Amino acid sequence: MHRVAVMWLAWQLTGSAFWVGLVAFADLAPAAIFSPIAGAIADRMNRVTLTMIAQAAIGVQAVVLASLVWAGMVTIELLLLLEFISGVAASFAQPARQALLPGLIPRADLPAAVACNSLTFNVARFLGPAFAGPMIAFGGVVPVLLTNALAYAVACASLPLLRPDPEHLRGHAPEASILAESVEGLRYAAAHPGIGPILAFAGVSAILLRGIQEVLPPYVERLFGQGAGGLALLTAAIGVGALVGGLWVASRGRLEGNTRIAVVGIALMAATSAAFVATSNFAFAVVCGMLYGACTTMHGISAQTLIQSASPSKMRGRVLAIWGLIVRACPALGALLIGATGEIFGMRAPTFVAALLALALCVWAVTRMHAWARELETPPEMKPPKGA
Repeated sequence: MHRVAVMWLAWQLTGSAFWVGLVAFADLAPAAIFSPIAGAIADRMNRVTLTMIAQAAIGVQAVVLASLVWAGMVTIELLLLLEFISGVAASFAQPARQALLPGLIPRADLPAAVACNSLTFNVARFLGPAFAGPMIAFGGVVPVLLTNALAYAVACASLPLLRPDPEHLRGHAPEASILAESVEGLRYAAAHPGIGPILAFAGVSAILLRGIQEVLPPYVERLFGQGAGGLALLTAAIGVGALVGGLWVASRGRLEGNTRIAVVGIALMAATSAAFVATSNFAFAVVCGMLYGACTTMHGISAQTLIQSASPSKMRGRVLAIWGLIVRACPALGALLIGATGEIFGMRAPTFVAALLALALCVWAVTRMHAWARELETPPEMKPPKGA
């Protein structure tokens, strides 16, 4: 709901696809700076406490923004600043929260648990726009922002009820400086023969394709002549598709085959993105949005499950922080690029070029997919020691 409201607010304030992309960038880009540090902190601090602090900061940001809009004092510059603050807080919440998951369920259930975790997000992504559209149409963005603040208050209140395995509540005692441990996490991920390549593949594909979802208002208005209702419908369709794709991945309940799903998901996502901008029929675009959402979730759940399963507890926060960087900063960069090029060339041509580049990336990934699977689909404790 908050995302739809903020994007619509940016569009109302400026009428510019570039500014809408820049607002998305301000929210998501802090991950590029803070995620490695946040991962190191999540590996040495109580992960429940860190999650609570970060989520409380996001809730406060929503209250401040709602107050500024209600008072008629909001500007695009203030919106950028507040979204940047929210992005910083989210960079700390993501690795801490996700690193807790293996401490709440048996390892054998991890693939299904990661899928269910993603499903809760995608249910929200479906219901949020469905509620936000009518609320924005009849009451503006303030009620939507305040609803988000209330949701974060509930989330913070529920976190102390968690009882994770103490081994996973904190990764390790401090061994070096935060900076040194951040660098260690980057080196570990880059050197891993499975984690490093799948992270790189996910990052480049996110730059090329995920930015579309972050700048939907210009697509909705310029390509299809729709307003807030159309934006809510398209966003909800993406959420429905994500839910269906997530349910399918969750129903598999196993690690094997996730590497193939992660690669094929991007190929299908590129194809549906091209079809989305190739049409002027809004109904067909909504169907494309649904398929786009399904492919996004299939790729995201599969890649995250592989990374989470392949990472030892000591390094999990830092590796998941890199994943958080990818899923937040790379779409932000993609949104900025699409918004900027969309102002010059229109929304269709840049999106079509990005889809073609993503398909070329998938051809490269297919040639390495089996080697990645050997490294990622076997849990660390089941691999033979080096030299054996």
